[in-house]
Amino acid sequence: MRLTAGMTAGDALAAITAEFRLAGLPTPDLDARFLVQGVLGIDAAALFVDRARILGTVWMPLNDAVARRLTSEPISRVLGWRDFYGRRFAISPAVLDPRADTETVIELALAIVDEKGWRERPIRIADIGTGSGILACTLLAELPQASAVATDISAAAVDVAMANARALGVEARLNGIVTRGLAGISDAFDLIVSNPPYIPTAELDHLDVDVRNFDPAMALDGGPDGLLIYREIGCEIKELQSPTVLVLEFGVGQADAVTALFAHEVTVPPRFASDLGGHTRCVALEIHR
Repeated sequence: MRLTAGMTAGDALAAITAEFRLAGLPTPDLDARFLVQGVLGIDAAALFVDRARILGTVWMPLNDAVARRLTSEPISRVLGWRDFYGRRFAISPAVLDPRADTETVIELALAIVDEKGWRERPIRIADIGTGSGILACTLLAELPQASAVATDISAAAVDVAMANARALGVEARLNGIVTRGLAGISDAFDLIVSNPPYIPTAELDHLDVDVRNFDPAMALDGGPDGLLIYREIGCEIKELQSPTVLVLEFGVGQADAVTALFAHEVTVPPRFASDLGGHTRCVALEIHR
């Protein structure tokens, strides 16, 4: 298939859909529509109304986008952004492509904030392994009195997180730091959130190609049993001198193993939350000092 400048958006959509279907992509219709909308910068309604629109010079980036998708590169990476909790976040090869499941962390964290009456308080938040900054930036956007520290071992990831903070207008309240966990940070935090790498090393080669080939390995590899970073967080929690609430995402089936690591640090029962598929994917732990 070759797109041309004289093609209409409707013809391009049909041609791309046919190409994706022939290639065996699992959702050819949706993929084609999202690519056309994304490259043209329009929504679904505009595409439906303006199918006679001539591509013009847009045919070149659209053609490139199609070629990339045919290599199994996720559409979000082709377009360079992902929507998360109602906001748009830039992503790059340096960061994990955000998943909708991670919105569970936001929902559980905000539920606890509301229960404790923290909405109007200048609470302090830490986001460990921030990646694109979706957790820290979303919480700051939802909590205008809060401030946060976002850490990552990747300087490139911290750069992406801070760029997203600027785009969302929360940069003044976010401090991006290149470090592992909370190393070198002595602040007290009311709330600590994290979506650590949790995939056992031996399973990385068996991941779907769109994950294996396009997400950074350091954002996926959780060590031999997938719990390496949780243990590191557990060690850091023991050093805290003030109470905090820790909200963690984990993989399917890891709930018991993760919470067991913090059993001696909590004084109230853990609180769990499930993703849209009904899998337990998040825990809140109250740490008292």
